[in-house]
Amino acid sequence: MPRFVVEADGGSRGNPGPAGYGAVVLDPATGETLAERAEFIGVATNNVAEYKGLIAGLTAARELAPDATVLVRMDSKLVVEQMSGRWKIKHPDMKPLAARAAKILPRAQVTYEWIPRERNKHADRLANEAMDAGKRGEQWEPSRSTAFAAAPPAGPPGDAAKGAAAVRAAMASGGGTGTRAAAAAGTGADTLFGATDAPSGDAQARAAEAAAVRAASAVARDTDTLFGAAEAPAEAPAEAPAGADGTGPRPAAGSDGGHATRTAAGTGTGTGWGPDMGAPATFVLLRHGETALTPQKRFSGSGGTDPELSPAGRRQAAAVAEALAARGTVQAVVSSPLRRCRETAQAVADRLGLPVAVEEGLRETDFGAWEGLTFAEVRERFPDDLQAWLDSPKAAPTGGGESFTAVTRRVSAARDRLLSAHAGRTVLLVTHVTPVKTLVRLALGAPPESLFKMELSAASLSAVAYYADGNASVRLLNDTSHLR
Repeated sequence: MPRFVVEADGGSRGNPGPAGYGAVVLDPATGETLAERAEFIGVATNNVAEYKGLIAGLTAARELAPDATVLVRMDSKLVVEQMSGRWKIKHPDMKPLAARAAKILPRAQVTYEWIPRERNKHADRLANEAMDAGKRGEQWEPSRSTAFAAAPPAGPPGDAAKGAAAVRAAMASGGGTGTRAAAAAGTGADTLFGATDAPSGDAQARAAEAAAVRAASAVARDTDTLFGAAEAPAEAPAEAPAGADGTGPRPAAGSDGGHATRTAAGTGTGTGWGPDMGAPATFVLLRHGETALTPQKRFSGSGGTDPELSPAGRRQAAAVAEALAARGTVQAVVSSPLRRCRETAQAVADRLGLPVAVEEGLRETDFGAWEGLTFAEVRERFPDDLQAWLDSPKAAPTGGGESFTAVTRRVSAARDRLLSAHAGRTVLLVTHVTPVKTLVRLALGAPPESLFKMELSAASLSAVAYYADGNASVRLLNDTSHLR
């Protein structure tokens, strides 16, 4: 019986916005591309495009061999979990698409595996080619595609040698056992899951497959959680979390946006999964690009000279603008009033075709007399004040600066204003180290001292999703992949 790997993806530049999908059928033994499919589908959401990519990939596999067994690999946790039967499909736009996909091949011939976005580059490139063609008023043409050349396989699909071995194991053993092995090897965490052989029986195989997807989610860095499905629960729920198709429940957390407590359905413990609250508001948090002070590690807050971006900072702003444009999901841009943020925000906004709004509450801490000094210089000149500042969030820098307690009140008020204005939307906030760390800290329910335990690079991206019931979920922290 033939065996294929189908990798599929879809995207929308606006969500909803101009959308397209890509799909590729691969030989698991050699990594050879057997078929490619891509199409511009007009205005649609990310999820619709992803489902249509799945349909195209399965259809292409059926055309090659109707009796083939197929391993579908996608970076959409929503589609993988729904098609695997672990999450309910509530959104009316998703139900007919899922039903159509399920009818293409017999269920016994198809298994599903979630993979990080960086391991789905071929299908992602096809989807972007389709959207680019649609922007030109054309449809995608195979003869003009460079997707394969841009992401040639180094053997069978997966992550180099481990991915190759994983896919071979998956296709050789079939069912949940193979998927579990593929997920383990593909994430580079071979011993994370313990034994690699699942017990016999369809139910146990499906359980092993679910465990692999959950474990892979925990260790693989999936940057699509910025704008896509929420993280899978520790025990698979009956319904998908909100932020996936915008309908299911979401993890509960502490009153100040603490970390979620997730339990298996029916256990009666923990806070569990709440009622349907709709899609979350997602704040994509961008630290400004470098200034002349950044590489010197000098205090640079809102009480100093308000420096402009350096040439390196302008390059960083351009790079992040391209990365966010490729995702196409940011719907509004809001900036700190300080110059380095406004310049960074304008570079992104110009690329996205959006205006820049200014929020005073997103400005950096006023570091008082420490502005422009290095940490060592402050320690030499103001040792007692510095130690007090390190010991207590209520202590302010020398000379009338802001304490972290004061900054937290200011940033929290700005957060609440922006959530009220942008419910259910994806918003880019261009700000500084302290506001970003504060928003992440509050979302996690972490103590004030955690501010000193987070790394935040210039022009890095972080993300927090906020739900209507007041809970929050940190999706990303200090991502600089767009700068490499």
